Amino acid sequence: MVMAAVGVGHGEPTVRAGRIGLEASAGGTVGELTSLEICAGAGGQSLGLEQAGFSHDAAVEIDPDACETLRLNRGSEWKIIEGDVHSLDGRPFAGVDLVSGGVPCPPFSIAGKQLGADDDRDLFPQALRLVEEIDPRAVLLENVRGLATRRFDRYRAQVLEQLHTLGYQTWWDLVQASDHGVPQLRPRFVLVAIKERWAEMFRWPQASPSPPPTVGDTLHDLISVHDWPGADQWRQRAQGIAPTIVGGSKKHGGPDLGPTRAREAWKKLGVDGLGVADQPPGPEFPAHQLPKLTVQMVARIQGFPDDWVFSGRKTAAYRQVGNAFPPPVARAIGNAIRDALSDARPEPGTTDLGHHASLAINDGD
Repeated sequence: MVMAAVGVGHGEPTVRAGRIGLEASAGGTVGELTSLEICAGAGGQSLGLEQAGFSHDAAVEIDPDACETLRLNRGSEWKIIEGDVHSLDGRPFAGVDLVSGGVPCPPFSIAGKQLGADDDRDLFPQALRLVEEIDPRAVLLENVRGLATRRFDRYRAQVLEQLHTLGYQTWWDLVQASDHGVPQLRPRFVLVAIKERWAEMFRWPQASPSPPPTVGDTLHDLISVHDWPGADQWRQRAQGIAPTIVGGSKKHGGPDLGPTRAREAWKKLGVDGLGVADQPPGPEFPAHQLPKLTVQMVARIQGFPDDWVFSGRKTAAYRQVGNAFPPPVARAIGNAIRDALSDARPEPGTTDLGHHASLAINDGD
């Protein structure tokens, strides 16, 4: 098991598969914004939304290692539901303010062969079913940028039509993690839907006025912790941001930092991307040799705090990190949604329901 720090106890709130969700309580304390997180993974989006002021009624995830990660970090605070989203009954969660999740990306990724609606891993229909059952004030779903291509124009239109029928205005845009302090080139396609009464107040979060930290500055203390003599020189070489970190699927072999193009980008930053290290380099490691990153280093590049514990062996832990939504990005979008929900007009307005797009993306991008 990969342990970055001591986590809180497991607590009681854990439910396993079946027709799940029946013991959930809807809503939190008076004035508190509540949420239900599906496909929660290792908790990147959940953590960012928590930092934005949302209290999670539950976090739903099917992977046992990721569920254990959630228990280790928030088991005494969140209800952790281990099971398939297909089996989740949304009705007990009626009244939560936000339904959020990182629905699986393989149906829309190049690596996943871009099968879209023909891929049985596509959970957008289940997410929309839960939105209809729960009727939250807002929805936040994220996916890979492949969903933004022309190939999926019709698919996106069907999703938006269903949300408009349910009374939401929608925004779907490409969000760059590096715009929000994450030292990584990580574009994600993010869908926000807000009920008409609160929709007028929503604004996408502005990019940070400061550039993101470099990989070298972000990891220097971790890469030098065992007195590697090349640490300072490496820091100067790694003066850029990382390529997109990919976690891969369980069908993939051991952990590495991505396909050939990504590994070449890592090499320019002074990193050996052909694997993930068990430990940082020590005094015997040649100063000129390219070090591999540890799971903790990759987690920091993703924006996780150092005390976030990842359960499972190295490959399982790295996969959780690589598939996560960076917490700083989730926090920025969560703040924008919170601001909209906290500043409603006194009476429902007459704003036209519709979609507000602000990107144009080509299939070749």
